[in-house]
Amino acid sequence: MAYHSQEADGMQQDFLIIGGGVVGMAVAYGLLRAGRRVTVLDGSDDTLRASRGNAGLTWVQGKGAGMPAYAELSFEASLAWPEFAAELEGRTGLDLEYEHRGGVDLCFDQEEAGARQREYSAIQAASPALARQFRWQYLDRKSLASYLPGLGEDVHGGTWSPHDGHCNPLYLLRALFAANLGLGLDYRPASEVRLLTPLMNGFRAVTSRGTYEAERLILAAGLGSAALAPMLGLSGAVRPVRGQVLVTERLPKVAQLPTPQVRQTASGAYLIGDTQEEVGFDRGVTLPVMQQLADRAVRIFPFLARARLVRSWGALRVMTPDGHPLYEASRQYPGAYGLSSHSGISLAAFHAGRLAESILQDNLSHEYAKFSGARFSRFVLNP
Repeated sequence: MAYHSQEADGMQQDFLIIGGGVVGMAVAYGLLRAGRRVTVLDGSDDTLRASRGNAGLTWVQGKGAGMPAYAELSFEASLAWPEFAAELEGRTGLDLEYEHRGGVDLCFDQEEAGARQREYSAIQAASPALARQFRWQYLDRKSLASYLPGLGEDVHGGTWSPHDGHCNPLYLLRALFAANLGLGLDYRPASEVRLLTPLMNGFRAVTSRGTYEAERLILAAGLGSAALAPMLGLSGAVRPVRGQVLVTERLPKVAQLPTPQVRQTASGAYLIGDTQEEVGFDRGVTLPVMQQLADRAVRIFPFLARARLVRSWGALRVMTPDGHPLYEASRQYPGAYGLSSHSGISLAAFHAGRLAESILQDNLSHEYAKFSGARFSRFVLNP
């Protein structure tokens, strides 16, 4: 298909991106850096927004069980994150509160520790690249003391890796937004997409606030992709998985590595989370889960028993049937692409870099064929 510009509100755009979360904004950043003209159609403030409800980890550990290519992408993204963060901070003057000093994924008993080590060994065995480069080590509780001062006696140990890190996800989204506007982004908030239509030489999006057209279209609408993707011959195989988070008051900073279960932010507050609940589109918080989170946090760091909780929230992950990212180009309507991932923070540097480049070259279906929605044919989705 030859691409020719279509007019949208008097502008000629190369790309329409549906979704203004971290995934859509990171890809937009990559396209804008390459000199492309981009319009982002975003939802309202009350839209489901995974980018604003996550823990901010830039993580490699545990990614890719059953799909080594996902583990390789996660590792690649972790290597690209330092330069990516420095570039965004340089463009915007915003501190992402990014740290790349390693991370620990905790285990509470021998059974969990054994399963974790077997899983990581299997991932490395399936990927020669990771076998050479991905470093991790299981450490007992005593050996973790220097990484996690104050660690409780109930913790058996954990897997340590130097490749993990964390950032402030809200500041990341804000920096992407600021950088993209500086690069000429046409941003349209409160523009929920109602209809996507392929044209002879482009695509049209009908929104609550007008109609927009462009040569190519990227669907990065999170859970909204379930309804929109079939309009473009793309997979809409995503479902919500709720996570609940507790936040403590600000405490004195401790030189601790982040964990998926609990991490201290740059402000001193502790974020406590790592739950997965199949509850549909319910974003609420529940007392039983909050109690479980609090109990586990105190087992990890007993000193948190004296901390006051100041905030809690529930947020919905964008989950594919196998939990791995979805990257695909429409065969039915060339020039349309679908992107879905619950690892938008961890993979942000990759999305702004190699993934955006692959889309520019219209090579997504070749470079990332393993991530196509065709693999979901063996899954039966819950209605």
